[in-house]
Amino acid sequence: MTSSTPHSASLDSLDSLDSLDLTGRTALVTGAAGGIGRACALRLAAAGAKVRAVDRDAAGLEELADAARGAAGGVEPQVLDLTDLDAAEQAAAGTDVLVNNAGLQLVRPLQEFPPDVFHTVLTVMLEAPFRLIRGALPHMYGQGWGRIVNISSVHGLRASPYKSAYVAAKHGLEGLSKTAALEGAAHGVTSNCVNPGYVRTPLVERQIADQARAHGIPEERVLSEVLLQDSAMKRLLEPEEVAEAVAYLCTPQASFVTGTSLVLDGGWTAH
Repeated sequence: MTSSTPHSASLDSLDSLDSLDLTGRTALVTGAAGGIGRACALRLAAAGAKVRAVDRDAAGLEELADAARGAAGGVEPQVLDLTDLDAAEQAAAGTDVLVNNAGLQLVRPLQEFPPDVFHTVLTVMLEAPFRLIRGALPHMYGQGWGRIVNISSVHGLRASPYKSAYVAAKHGLEGLSKTAALEGAAHGVTSNCVNPGYVRTPLVERQIADQARAHGIPEERVLSEVLLQDSAMKRLLEPEEVAEAVAYLCTPQASFVTGTSLVLDGGWTAH
């Protein structure tokens, strides 16, 4: 048996994980004004990307742009409501890295869930990512390189009570991501999901009152008894940790990673 393999030279030549260089690349991040989206925008800008930061929150986008000053790349705020699907598709033209992150949540029993909210959640969290991918692919295919990262959730793999719209949207996003991976492979385009558990974001903080009401318990018991009940690690995930997973999927080391789900759940799905 020889001491080396045909692959060892190519593996040895790969840069270290901390050398991600997206200089000259354009990244689009949705829901970029806060939480996971903000962390992703800052991380990709630090790697040299020119980041199109998309959100409805104009003030939050301006604060993000200020925070990104001095980064190797930069942040261009773009106020956009993703329910305008044509505008979403147009915004993705010329994108090298697409991060579908925007989301919303409502916690209600199925029989009380407002149909208009269900429709909006599916529009923003499933149909808009489809349109954004559709808008980005011609450029990605043309250059033979692209990275699609869909911020899914443990709820893309598991269901929870009272979250019918969110769970349905995330399960759909998983399928969309895998389809994009199969179609994009021949064109140098990867598509993956990142699946966090509960992250320290305003979206999660706003859930606590709804969860307390739905489960009939005080708000102070929601974190331990509902949100983190199935997690082996009893803490919230930080947005910056999710952003590092997104960055990894853009590295040369991840060029063979596609059509999969990168789970950051503190052991939730190990049960």
